[in-house]
Amino acid sequence: MRILYFSWVRQKVGTAEEAVTLPTGIATVSALIDWLKSRGPGYEAAFENLKLIRAAIDQTHADLDASIAGADEIAFFPPVTGG
Repeated sequence: MRILYFSWVRQKVGTAEEAVTLPTGIATVSALIDWLKSRGPGYEAAFENLKLIRAAIDQTHADLDASIAGADEIAFFPPVTGG
């Protein structure tokens, strides 16, 4: 699975994208975040406040409880405002 990070999420994680093989049992965006947080302090800092994280599964916005089964790409980014 390909994971993309944008804006300050990318800065805290330290990379714009990575390919990962998920452990068995990671079935939702939230579970993916929990696993990512266990990978180091940069990930932990990036996902510290989930109210500030948005996700997209295969380029479609998704809630944190959304299933990631069959997904090719998950993107994480901060809330976006226009003006």
